[in-house]
Amino acid sequence: MSPNNQPEPNPSFARSMELFERARRVIPGGIYGHANPSLVGPGNSPYYATKASGCRYWDADGNEFIDYMCGYGPIVLGYQNREVEEAAEKQRHDGDCLNHPGPVMVDLAERLVSLVDFADWCVFGKNGSDMTTWALQVARQHTQRKKILMAEGAYHGIDPWCVPGHGGIIEEDRAHIHTFKWNDPQSLLDLAQIHADDIAAIITTPYHHPAFADSELPNNDFLAAIKDVRERHGCLWILDDIRAGFRLHLGGSHCYFGFTPDLACYSKAIANGYPLAACVGSENLKISSTKVFLTGSFWNGTVAMAAALKTIEILERDDGISRMEEMGTRLRNGLSQSAERHGLSITCSGPPAIPFLTFSNESNFFRSQHFSTECIKRGAFIHPHHNWFLSTAHTEADIDQTIAIADTAFESVKTRFED
Repeated sequence: MSPNNQPEPNPSFARSMELFERARRVIPGGIYGHANPSLVGPGNSPYYATKASGCRYWDADGNEFIDYMCGYGPIVLGYQNREVEEAAEKQRHDGDCLNHPGPVMVDLAERLVSLVDFADWCVFGKNGSDMTTWALQVARQHTQRKKILMAEGAYHGIDPWCVPGHGGIIEEDRAHIHTFKWNDPQSLLDLAQIHADDIAAIITTPYHHPAFADSELPNNDFLAAIKDVRERHGCLWILDDIRAGFRLHLGGSHCYFGFTPDLACYSKAIANGYPLAACVGSENLKISSTKVFLTGSFWNGTVAMAAALKTIEILERDDGISRMEEMGTRLRNGLSQSAERHGLSITCSGPPAIPFLTFSNESNFFRSQHFSTECIKRGAFIHPHHNWFLSTAHTEADIDQTIAIADTAFESVKTRFED
């Protein structure tokens, strides 16, 4: 390490490091949140991006990467999708941020209600946290209760009740948030018994995707326990489908796993990179939803809604969900075979369209970090601690190139960690 604990300069990322030095003087932390470079490979990964197309992007140093983070999820059809950009530009020509909602809001709400089997209404925001927090308020309004049950380690946004950090949080922010263990029916049932008379909602993701851990699909006993608690205690089931929505099933990830929530929240892939979030709900919650104030100066923006309509149209027309599953399966199989050839034990978890790789014989992520850095060095951008994302723009050639890159990275892991 260089002085002040800064990473040694890597010539491949010299421009990134130069920009970061400037940024640290005028931006707290230089780069904050999930894009903080310390979470991937300090000094050995791109810090700034300049352009993107299809499933590839270029950083400030001109390095090109096959992208398996897709803007951390929003890019579902590939960067700069021509049809989406044309739809957005056509709407932008007429106006975006206006005094009133545009007709496109009605069009999109009708489209989502027609897609999601249990949905009777829809509202919009800009970020996932907008919707998950609002959904909690609707549940509390509807039930006139306080308690929220959520899975330990789940990520639901950056509002005080759920943010993974601790700065600026006070006891009262989380006084009525209680956690159970994922896929542990008894843990949920016991927790529900403790708070039986005051549970407003259970909030879950469709499957468990914590950082620094393997993804876990829900088992049938666990889903049955959630349904039991909902029926026995009269609470709501909120689905946080922000991360997985529109990658597993066009009608919502609950269809993929076979359950039905009362409210579902979407964002990320809904508009192929344009800022938009949505929450849908059943008819019996409509009156309660009108009593929870919801607004934002930019939330009626028409451009993102036009992009969402086109994104959904393309996903349906081209069977994009199946395409991502196919390419994700090809990637997972190739990675597993390559790791096995090098005598390495890995776990590929999560659905094929949203995969994650860990090394089975470690808990400190040193191998994952090294593997990630070696892949990035050779032109495939993956994350050592966060699940990855596929888009419909990934081709067989992209996947096969990535597997070849990973093969060399696995060899490096084997050499460095011979045990």
